[in-house]
Order: sequence, then structure tokens, then C-alpha cells
Amino acid sequence: MSLQHTGSSFSPNGPVAPVPHSYPLSIPHRKYENNYTVKKGKKRVMKNPFHIMLIPTLGCPSKCSYCWSSEEGSPIMSIDTIRDVVTWLKDFRNDRVTFTFHGGEPLLAGPEFYRQALPLLSHELHLLNPEFAMQTNLWRMTPEIARILAEYHVPIGSSIDGPETITDSQRGAGYYEKTMRGYGIAKAHGLNVRFICTFTNKSIKYRQEIFEFFLKNGFTLKLHPALPSLRSENPGQWALPPEEYGDLLVFLLDKSLEHMHEIDVMNINDLCRCVFTRRGTVCTFVDCMGSTFAVGPEGSIYPCYRFVGMPEYVMGNVRDHPGMNDLMQSEAGKLMGRFKDYVDTACGECRHIKYCRGGCPYNAMAPTPGEIRGVDSHCVAYKRIFDEINDRFNKEMFELPMMEMSAFPSKSKKVVKPGIMALMHKVVSQ
Repeated sequence: MSLQHTGSSFSPNGPVAPVPHSYPLSIPHRKYENNYTVKKGKKRVMKNPFHIMLIPTLGCPSKCSYCWSSEEGSPIMSIDTIRDVVTWLKDFRNDRVTFTFHGGEPLLAGPEFYRQALPLLSHELHLLNPEFAMQTNLWRMTPEIARILAEYHVPIGSSIDGPETITDSQRGAGYYEKTMRGYGIAKAHGLNVRFICTFTNKSIKYRQEIFEFFLKNGFTLKLHPALPSLRSENPGQWALPPEEYGDLLVFLLDKSLEHMHEIDVMNINDLCRCVFTRRGTVCTFVDCMGSTFAVGPEGSIYPCYRFVGMPEYVMGNVRDHPGMNDLMQSEAGKLMGRFKDYVDTACGECRHIKYCRGGCPYNAMAPTPGEIRGVDSHCVAYKRIFDEINDRFNKEMFELPMMEMSAFPSKSKKVVKPGIMALMHKVVSQ
């Protein structure tokens, strides 16, 4: 089971009339570019403002050491629940929506589930221009499922923690081999696959080796720090301390600059984009309340997939078609609102508040547990990397020779290594 959500960037080409009894499998989609934009003609469209995470099951065949996974036999979402999702969202809000199939392990739902769910969501909610993504360990990927997902150009997020020995030491013997076998099937059918790398307090010692693994294999690197869990009896066993996470982010910033045209480190790109645009661009650094929801296997609605399966965080159920006010007036909704208010007060003097927003509410509540007594426990790391990016940017701006900024630059420019400004230019021009 994976612990991180990844965005998507697909949508159908305009409205498609709903079909009463059956749905064709193939619907044309705009070409996938990256996790933030799609092109329609010459227009660039930003990441969708509305996100629904569908959790077909909490079951998972892998037993990663730092995960709260349940057994494979856990209940699986029915197509009737997908129909309830459709009915609920038709009158809920009008923004473009991304559906991410998450888990547990979403491939345990099987090919028939996706054969029905994808066209149902696409056709019935065509006015919302639905787009799709999936987070999976790829163990249960088959040619049949791959063909279905390829029809909808579903981008795949998976998890590899580095070389086989490091991955298997954290995720269990055989994990690497099984995931790479599924990766081969996915790639053979044209699916776009990116890997998330979870850094723990053990694997952090091998950060250079892990980076080189992603670089040599041509993989985009997206990292995830192992976090305490509300479900764990020993939440700190694998958790990456905030100070070490901050060191890791600065290390990867340097590596991003050193290998700018060889690898994308998505976290560094996202952090630079936050600083450049002065607003959060990924769920960790935005007020996600009201723009992100998760639907569990039985139809219960939660603030995020990380709360799924915990009754105290249920906001409602799709079969009841709740409105936004109904969800936010639930106890879980009020809790999320209190976190937003807490951030406004606790972080009011922080220079990064506009594009950090106190980090992730779950991360803030996991150590307490379930109470709001602070912001995201990785605040130290966020401040460290945001300060680093801002300070380097300002230094480059003010120390750049005037001749290099003029209309008649010197012919004998000194060759300098790429800096933050070059990285930001790369990020915003993608």
C-alpha cells in the first residue's frame, strides 16, 4: 500500500452525451503532459481545483513496514457506490474534477470494476470534465487492466524506495520485483508511471545511493517522508525526523541544480513553484478543506484518504447526496475548519504562510493524536527549504551583474552553474 497521493492531468475533449444503458470504453482525451497542466489548443489549463479520492478497498497484498495496511480480504467498493458518487457530484459543485483511485490497493477491485466505473464517471459527469489517476503498487497489474486504464490515459503513481535491497528492507522481500514486473506491463501498454520514494529514518542514510538509482534509471523522483500514523501503535518507529527531512530537501535542491536537465525532483519543482507563484500548488500546502474529499469502500465521505476507515472522521455518505454545508458541519468538517483557523493565528507572522498554510492537517493531528495542538510536524523542514529557495533567489537577483541584465550584455560572460532562477524558469515553462 502506498501512502502518497499523486495528481493527474487528463480530461475528455468536451461534453459527451450520456448513454442510458451502456458506455463505450474509449473516450478521446487530451494528451498528458505533467502533474499540473494539459494543453487544449494553445491554452494551458492548470491542475483541477476539485479532487475526489476513490478508495475501492483498504486491503493490500503488500505489508510495508511503515504502513497501516489491512488484509487482502477487505470489502471492495461496488459499482452501485460509484453510481451514488455520480448522483452526489452532479449537484455538488461545478469545478473540473480529478478522480484518484487510491487505497489500500485499488487494483484489487479487478478489471470489471474499472471497465464499468471509468465510463460511468466520464459520461455521467462530463460537465465536470473528469480526469483520472491511480496510486498502486502495481502487483496486480495485468494486460487486461492496463488496456482499460490506457483507454482513459490514467497516469499511474507507484512506490519504489530506491534499489532493490533498500526497497525490500522497508517494504518486504519481493516487493521490488513484483512492482517492477507490473511496471513493465503498464509501460508496454503506454501508461505513464511515476514512482514515489518513501524516506524513513533508516533509508535516509542512503540518500546519495537512492538519488543515483532514480537518476540512472531515468525515473522522475517524488519523495515522501515516512510519517507517524493515527493507526499505529508505534508511530515513530520509521518516521523521518523533521530536521533530517529539511536536510534531505536541501540535498535534493542541490542535486536538482546539478542535474537540472537529467532528472525532475517533483518536490523541489513544487516548492519552487510555491515560492514563485506565492501560493500552494500541491495538497500539502493549500487549504484543502472543501476542495478534496475521499470516498471509502462503503460510500462514506472523509476529508482525505488518510482518514478512510476511521469512523470519527466520517463527514457523510454519498448515498445521502450531502451538500458542502452538510459535510463541513459534520464533526470532521468542523475539525478541518478549526485547523484552518489555527494556522491563521499560529502562522500569521510566518513569511511563508501564503504558500504553506501550515502544511497537512493529518500530519498536524497524527502526533497528538487527532487534536489540533500545532501545525504539520514537518514545519521545521518546510521553513528550512522555503528559506533556502527564497534566500538563493534573492541572492541571485541582487548579485547578478548589471551588464548581464542590460540590453547590451557583455560578450565575455562568466560561465556559472545553473541556479534557482534557472530552475524556476524550467519549472514555470514546463
